[in-house]
Amino acid sequence: MFEFLNITKALAEENRVRILLALDSQELCVCQLIELLELAPSTVSKHMAVLRQARLVDARKEGRWMYYRLASDGSPAAVKEAIAWVKKSLMDNERICKDAKRLNEILKIDREILCSRRTRSGEYETA
Repeated sequence: MFEFLNITKALAEENRVRILLALDSQELCVCQLIELLELAPSTVSKHMAVLRQARLVDARKEGRWMYYRLASDGSPAAVKEAIAWVKKSLMDNERICKDAKRLNEILKIDREILCSRRTRSGEYETA
């Protein structure tokens, strides 16, 4: 029951679903997710913590950067089924299609430049 509740909690928020779909075919740096969602770093970090607790995403740290990807093949069946259901249900959604186009533009930005946009306040400068 705990696993089910964590998954449903994670999927009950639009930005977390947007994150899952952005991670569909690639690993992304947290800076790229922040840029895509246009949310504060702390907010994105909270969303990622919920997704990780539900085991929907895996994370790795490389240097000072944190990278996320969809859960691996070794994940529980409930996790795989939840991800497949989200993909099937929303891949043609207008918001998700806009996110995909925006993400393509974000991926063209050098990660070093993108991730160095943070100001002293912790927010990101707009380009």
